[in-house]
Amino acid sequence: MKIGGVELNGPNEEVLVLPRLKGPNIVFTARAIVDMEEFDRLCKAPEAPGIRTAKEGFKKDFTDGEYLTQMGTYRERRVAYMVIKSLEPSEIEWDRVQLSNPSTWCEWKKELQEGGLSDAEIGQVINCVAAANSLDESKLKEARESFLRGQETL
Repeated sequence: MKIGGVELNGPNEEVLVLPRLKGPNIVFTARAIVDMEEFDRLCKAPEAPGIRTAKEGFKKDFTDGEYLTQMGTYRERRVAYMVIKSLEPSEIEWDRVQLSNPSTWCEWKKELQEGGLSDAEIGQVINCVAAANSLDESKLKEARESFLRGQETL
């Protein structure tokens, strides 16, 4: 597929290099997730229980404590999935995290800590994943300026 004569070459990627004085630097590559179909298949969203009221009849109870707990777990797993799925190009050999098992996804941060990454470095990994999966005004401005510079030479 082409847009304006430019062939699309896949999802956005970001690279993070963490320096190491002893041994090689650690390189993370984060790739944007094109769709969340796999996540939706592996991790179903919780359903709020229903309650019957005199005025409104049957309705969902989004304040139910168990439902709120399940939603918290669901949201944590969604973020964890985004991190581990986006970092697939980095070829991380996880000890406990298994993409096919949602109950292991939230171990990603602990595994990186056990591997020797500091909280600040893990923060940079999160920023790299977020940058791969989002657009901000500075990226759009840079792309727009690059495009306009190219137009000036025509």
